[in-house]
Formats: sequence, C-alpha cells, structure tokens
Amino acid sequence: MRHNVRHARLGVLALACAAGCATNPVSGKQELALVSESQEIAMGKQGSADAIAQVGLVNDNALQAYVAGIGRTLAARTERPQLAWEFHVIDDAAVNAFAMPGGFIFVTRGLLTHMTNEAELATVMGHEAGHVAARHSVQQMSRSQLATLGLGLGSALSPTFAKYGQIASAGVGLLFLKYSRDDETQADQLGFRYALADGYDTREMISMFTMLERDAALSGGGKLPEWQSTHPDPGNRIKDAQAMVARSGRSMSGLKVAGDAFLRRLEGMAYGENPRNGFFQGTLFLQPDLKFVLQFPSGWKTQNASDAVTGVSDSQDAMIELRGAKGTAADAAKAFLAQQGVTPGTQGTATIHGNRAVGGEFSATTSDGTAIRGIATFIEYAGATWGITSYTTAAKFASYSGVFQRTVDSFDRLNDPTALAVQPMRITIVAAPRAMTLQQFNTELPSGITLAELAVINGMSEGSPLRSGQLVKRVVGTAIPHIGNQP
Repeated sequence: MRHNVRHARLGVLALACAAGCATNPVSGKQELALVSESQEIAMGKQGSADAIAQVGLVNDNALQAYVAGIGRTLAARTERPQLAWEFHVIDDAAVNAFAMPGGFIFVTRGLLTHMTNEAELATVMGHEAGHVAARHSVQQMSRSQLATLGLGLGSALSPTFAKYGQIASAGVGLLFLKYSRDDETQADQLGFRYALADGYDTREMISMFTMLERDAALSGGGKLPEWQSTHPDPGNRIKDAQAMVARSGRSMSGLKVAGDAFLRRLEGMAYGENPRNGFFQGTLFLQPDLKFVLQFPSGWKTQNASDAVTGVSDSQDAMIELRGAKGTAADAAKAFLAQQGVTPGTQGTATIHGNRAVGGEFSATTSDGTAIRGIATFIEYAGATWGITSYTTAAKFASYSGVFQRTVDSFDRLNDPTALAVQPMRITIVAAPRAMTLQQFNTELPSGITLAELAVINGMSEGSPLRSGQLVKRVVGTAIPHIGNQP
C-alpha cells in the first residue's frame, strides 16, 4: 500500500512538473510553478482591488506618490522589473506591509507612523518586492494545489484553472498565504540588496526590526494582521540583518537615510484607529460621520471594513452584515431577492426607530449544497439606504432568527455628543525646543499615548537625549472615549 501510494505521488509530481515547472527569476533554478505569470498578475490585481475596497487607501495623493516613487525605483532593481508594479498606502492602523502576487505592494498607515526614516521604508518595501521577485506566493499556491492533486480532489492542469483561481483570488485572503522561514529569510536578503543598490543605508533594517520587536507587546488596533503575526521573530531578524551589514563590506556612511524629509511626510497623519470611519465599543458599532449606531450580538466577532461591517457568531455558524444599498428600501429589497439562487420568504414593511424598512426572510443554497436561511432588511435613513443581511444554515435558523431581528431593530440615530465629536489622534512633527531627553520632551509637550509607545514610534528609549531642533513625533488628541450603551 505505501509503495503504491508513493509511486502515485511521484507520478503526480512528475506530471505536474512536466506541465508546470519554471525557472525561478531569483535563484535561476527549476521549480514547481502551476500558476503562470498572467494568472499570478490576475490574482494579485483582484486581491489588490479587494483589499482597497475592504480597507481603503490613505487619502493623501502626495504621500501615495512618494511611496510609489520609492517602490518603483526598488522594483527596477529586482529580477522582474517588467511587472506593472503598484505601491499603495492602505488606511489601517496595523503595523504591517504585504505583497499581493504579481507586484501589488501595500504598506499600512500604522507602519508608516512607526517608522522614522525613508531607509527603513525602503528595506520593508524591498522585502515585499523580494517575495514577488522570487515568486514565493506562486510557490505556496503551487504546493497547495499539488497537495490537492495528490489527494485526487482536483486538477491544477485544467486549462481554465477555475477552481483554484477562485480560491486564490479571494481578496484579502491572499494576505494570509504563509511563507516559509526560508522564504522570509530570502526576502530579507533581497530587500537588503535592493535597498543597498538604490543607495540606502541598510543598517536601518536593524532599527526597523528593533521597532517591530518592541511594538510586539503593544496592541495594533487595525483590521489587518500585525507584521509580527505573519513574519518570523524580529529578534532573529535583527541578528541576520547585522550579519548582512557585516558581510556587505560597504561603508554605509553617507548613504541615504532621509529622516527629516520622511518625518515631515507624516505631519497630520491619523494615528491608531480612525473613529470617523466608524468604530466598535464591544459589539456596539458607532458611525459618527453617518450618525447611526447598530448593536451586534454579544460575544460575536466583529469587523469594520470600508465596504461593510460584519459580525460572526462565536461558533462561526451565523453572520450579520451591514452595507450600503442602492435606491429606496423597496428597490434594494427587490434587487436582493432577484439574485439568482435566492428564494423569497415572508416579506413586509416596518418602521425601525422612525425609519422605513423593507425586507423579510430568504433562503438559498451555497455552492457546496448547504441550505441557508436568513433575514434581509433594508432601512432608509438620512437620505441613504442600508442593508442588514443575516443568515445561518437552514437547520439553525430558528435558533438565530430572534438574534438577527434584535440586531436589525437596534439600528438607530447616533445621538451621543461625545461619539459624534470623536476625532482620531494625529501625528505632529515638533522640533525639540532645546537639548533634553525624550521624557522631558513628553513632560513639556505631552502626547495622547504613553511614554513607552512614544519612545517606540520615535525609535528611541524613554531617556534618549534630543538635540536642540531635532524633529520628534508627537501624538496629539485623545484615545477613543468610552461611549456607553447608546442608544
């Protein structure tokens, strides 16, 4: 039995390699590649579009152009300069950067607010470009598909590649591709090489990893995973970066760091979660700009993305989603029920806290044959229409229908003046008024965050000495206050 299985697996590997082996652009070696370059780019383009739709970009054209300019010069140093590289700053508080297949690279607002110079940024973007250049995501997807082949569950050699393509292009799901430790090490090495070739002082890679190590104990508050949750231990990477500096044999003196120029780019940037985009307090979702509030069920896991607000039951067998809808409530309900595969149940109109609502029950069958039932309600409020779609399996609908309806009925106007007035904390760049320590600076010009956190984002210790006139980040504003249980 084992002998036959082994030969079957070898046969699958031989067939797959015959049809899908390619030369790695970085190593020059033959490797399994069941994803063509055109498919890789298509997946990355879709994933990039989904990430932008779900999280949103920082609304600062000058900053976007600045980051993209650095990225393009680094991309030209890679082994795949012909790709249509894109570089974006995504509006999230998490300290992270990530690459989609095919050359779509993102850094978060949270990561930028934790950096202190352009050289740090260049090494991070170089690292992500290294993943693309070495086709690490393609390797991971190909190995996954080969495993599927070995289990007899599908064929990666299908001309349409449809089944795997749908899975791999599942938007921000591409962020969670797990690279091996060797992949991460190689990406660090490539990022170091690209940044050094572009004239950057790559000793700043060490300071970058040091910041990540110190930040690991602090909460990120973002929608995306933290860098340290998707990358190896920063402590090990510090040692590796120190070794790369030593092996380079280069004098880094005089190479680009661009600290002050970089810091000035951060002036006015939101720090941490931006409550104007809506925020949770427990399971209470508050939207100050749009002036509404919605209470999700207790114990549910919630997420606020730019296109929808969602809650998932603790047992992951039910979901509630809030998103904008087109037209009147009646128009939106009609369009929802007209979708292929959706069967209407009992429908009706109602008034929820003075707002017209249209909707009712529906049923459908998922692609894997699971029967689901739910409630879709569309509410007219302040000149817009909002849809609340709640669903679970048909077998569990009776136990969840009351929970779903209570959430729908909680939709109301946000009246709390504190919530309506809440503002994000922001970075401001201040010149030290005289020679002093960071602690003295914070005493004289206090920030809305702890001294320990201020030290991390400035790349200093709490007692670090400051020169007179040295630029320092300060965080102004206050953390999101506790609003209570309004309405």
